[in-house]
Amino acid sequence: MLEFESDCIRLHQIASDRIEEGGILLSAPATQAPVKHRTIRRYFKRWEHPFVGYAFLTPWLIGFFGLTLGPMIMSVYYAFTDYSLLEKANWVGLSNFSRILLGDSTFGKSLNVTLLFVVLSVPLKLMFALAVAMLLNKELRGMSLYRLFIYFPSLIGASLAVAVLWQRIWSRDGFINEILGIFGIQGMNWVNDPRTALGTLVILVVWQFGSSMVIFLAGLKQIPREYYEASSVDGSGKVRQFFMITLPLLSPIILFNLVLQTINSFQMFTQAFVITEGGPMQSTYMYTLYLYDRAFGRLQMGYASALAWIMLLVIAAATALIFLSSKFWVFYENEGRKSK
Repeated sequence: MLEFESDCIRLHQIASDRIEEGGILLSAPATQAPVKHRTIRRYFKRWEHPFVGYAFLTPWLIGFFGLTLGPMIMSVYYAFTDYSLLEKANWVGLSNFSRILLGDSTFGKSLNVTLLFVVLSVPLKLMFALAVAMLLNKELRGMSLYRLFIYFPSLIGASLAVAVLWQRIWSRDGFINEILGIFGIQGMNWVNDPRTALGTLVILVVWQFGSSMVIFLAGLKQIPREYYEASSVDGSGKVRQFFMITLPLLSPIILFNLVLQTINSFQMFTQAFVITEGGPMQSTYMYTLYLYDRAFGRLQMGYASALAWIMLLVIAAATALIFLSSKFWVFYENEGRKSK
């Protein structure tokens, strides 16, 4: 112990002597450490350049410019031409748009069918999704497993296989008619009857409620339980709580789901193409089917491009209308008032 103390005193004395001679001991670490730190900073600073971030984004950028933005720009040009896949494009100006808006009866028919489908499917889908989300917003044993099974149909709902299966279920000898036969009810060929064909597509879309349900469920979990407890003390029942607490606080989520599902419904194609092929009597002839037929059935790419941009304007107008109406029914809690 005495030897250790003497060594410490000797080192302290040596350090003091060197400090008095020129500060060698202090100056060396002061010059060496910053050099090492500057080297490390220079090494990492090379990775701070924005080019590195863009390099990691390269796969997405290639897809965006090559598969999204590029085709959109080309479709703008083709919309003003008579371009087909077999002939060179010739500039025709607004001819395609005037033919569509003034002389194409099929355009109006397909647009009416699409609007009817959107008006029927979107509200039903959102109401069903909200109802299921409220049922799943319970603290019960095994609830996560129930949520998985209920969400699972949405993972495969838009696939080609499900569309074929759905066509079989609603056919004359399908599962639906077998169930009705048990109760002595004579079934029909639902997908081939113009009165019910569109309804089968609406039911299919409503069945694919999983994504909206998950979003609603997340919104329900954000509502403070104190609100419901306070209203219960005041004598409010479940129905009153739903309309006075749940719906107002969930209105931003409803707006989000409404916009999202409206846009998706306007673009519905696979189910109508596989299940009904636009029939019977064009009762399910969606706008996207008409656009597809013009582009790849008749090879009128210029005309189809004009149809695509008209559909974009229709979707934009519907979305703008929803946002304009939101100031009357969307409530933001942090603002304490309706959205402006």
